[in-house]
Amino acid sequence: MRILLTGANGYIGMRLLPVLVEAGHDVTCVVRDALRFKPSPDLLDKIHVIEYDFLEPENAIQHFNNKQFDVAYYLIHSLGDTATTLKEYELRCAGCFVLVATLTQVKQIIYLSGISNEDNLSKHLTARKGVKDVFINSGIAYTIFEAGIIVGSGSISFEIIRGLTEKIPVMIVPRWLKSKCQPIAIRNVMNYLHLSLMNEKAFNRVFEIGGPDVLTYRKMLLEYAAERGYKRLIITLPFGFMGLSATWIYFSTPANYTIAKLLVQSMKNDVVCKETSVRDVIPQELYTYREAIQMAFARIEQNMVISSWTDSASSSLSRLDVNQHIEVPSNGCYKDRKWVEIDKDKADEVANRFFNIGGQNGWYYTDTLWRMRGIIDKLIGGVGMSRGRRSDVDIEPGDTLDFWRVLLVDRKNHRLLLYAEMKLPGEAWLEFSIIHNNNRCILKQTATFRPIGIMGRNYWYSMLPFHFLFSAI
Repeated sequence: MRILLTGANGYIGMRLLPVLVEAGHDVTCVVRDALRFKPSPDLLDKIHVIEYDFLEPENAIQHFNNKQFDVAYYLIHSLGDTATTLKEYELRCAGCFVLVATLTQVKQIIYLSGISNEDNLSKHLTARKGVKDVFINSGIAYTIFEAGIIVGSGSISFEIIRGLTEKIPVMIVPRWLKSKCQPIAIRNVMNYLHLSLMNEKAFNRVFEIGGPDVLTYRKMLLEYAAERGYKRLIITLPFGFMGLSATWIYFSTPANYTIAKLLVQSMKNDVVCKETSVRDVIPQELYTYREAIQMAFARIEQNMVISSWTDSASSSLSRLDVNQHIEVPSNGCYKDRKWVEIDKDKADEVANRFFNIGGQNGWYYTDTLWRMRGIIDKLIGGVGMSRGRRSDVDIEPGDTLDFWRVLLVDRKNHRLLLYAEMKLPGEAWLEFSIIHNNNRCILKQTATFRPIGIMGRNYWYSMLPFHFLFSAI
């Protein structure tokens, strides 16, 4: 089948893509920035890629004219956008998607959403429900799956649970932790998305999907702790502070404040399946919450995490265009260069060291000071260093690396280029490279800063005494 996969570089899209390709389908992936879309070379050779932003319906004909698809997946989600723009962006994207689906003669739309079967929904779930209504009224056959918490290596829900449980032995929590949810394993979600392809029994249906367990959020934290061998005490207060809860999640987990706030607002609602007809239409073995955790850590321990929620989340760059930042500027910039001569025979070994930098591996030199910089960034509303790395041994352009975004990974020429996503009065790049000069081999680190106004210049000069200490080599 000819399949249009939107949101292909997101958490779900990157998991679904190999499933569709291995099944023999002709897949066209739509991404906002092709340079940030890095599937394996084997996959890339078997798919088509279109660079397009669904917030720009005026360009739809230019990109999709004379193309035809059987099925279109809608996996776009604006969770990283502000609460004031969330619904607007969601509805605009959905409307443009229907326009593209109509233009390309799509026979079935498949959409993964969140459970929204209660009144008084959060802004996050209200926006999702609005998208669902757009597809229901599109005139195209639709299959809509509504899930609660998706448990898998790299998912935002899993990383929040992991961060809270592993970092805080005693938690005093608001009443929203008594809300109920029905977590589902990412593997089960993939099966539903795949097995619904042109399945006429699933046409014009909205399915609520969840695993076999119905748990409170408090119970989920305790079950995670038990699975990982931790002892945790959770004290639940009889009232809830949404803003305080979002701040607590922001400082304890990799989530930025906007995402934390939207998720906390959603936690006031129970997200439990009220109908289970999907189990008859698409039968499969459903994994328990504990089994989903075990499978997630099996992936993590084998460094086989395919995708992370950070792959497509908005950052402090808003909508990062790699093309604008991959060429490090010279004019109007301050630079700090450090170098050391290394053994020519050890160039590959040294390069692997800087390709593996960050995350659990740390920053090798003055790691404590780097982490202090991450704490400061969190305190002033930045992303901090808690995002870590998708994998301890693999790195690709578009990945997050603590409070950096990876722009370039050139293993052949021994070059790694990072762009800062921390809060700064300017823009910053950090580059590691190995230069071969006659018989000499030099490891070079270059920090580049382009200041904005007097605040940017003051920041640079105030940091000069620390430049040596913050060196990673």
